[in-house]
Amino acid sequence: MEPVPPDQGASVPDGDPAETTVALDGKDGSIARARRLTGEFLRRVQGRHGLVVSARALDLSQLVVSELVTNALRYAPGPVLLQLRIAGAAVEIVVWDSDPVLPEPRPPDPTRVGQHGLEIVRAVTEEFDVAREPVGKRVVARLGLSD
Repeated sequence: MEPVPPDQGASVPDGDPAETTVALDGKDGSIARARRLTGEFLRRVQGRHGLVVSARALDLSQLVVSELVTNALRYAPGPVLLQLRIAGAAVEIVVWDSDPVLPEPRPPDPTRVGQHGLEIVRAVTEEFDVAREPVGKRVVARLGLSD
């Protein structure tokens, strides 16, 4: 999948990539670690590059990471890769796992308890894409940094 081109808004200076990637093994604490890393990454980008990151964007980014990493760890064997990167005035959250089955939203059901993660992610992100990879799949969610 090709990276999404940056917006015309604020961005990180050339030659100073604002991205991080971490492998998660699914052991206890992986989801909390992913949320924490997301918060640290966005605060670092804000401090180092002067980008505006709203409290809402920070909270939603951590929510999206939590949902996507939870699904990947629950349904795919093996490790999960989480990549966070700044693209213009947005954060891209990329989660790779080894399961080639693409997630599909479930039909609305007000009586269903749980399993609403994909619906939530699609509702709060600006863009959402899923693609098969030579091994597994890659899920990309994009959120604006400001309100």
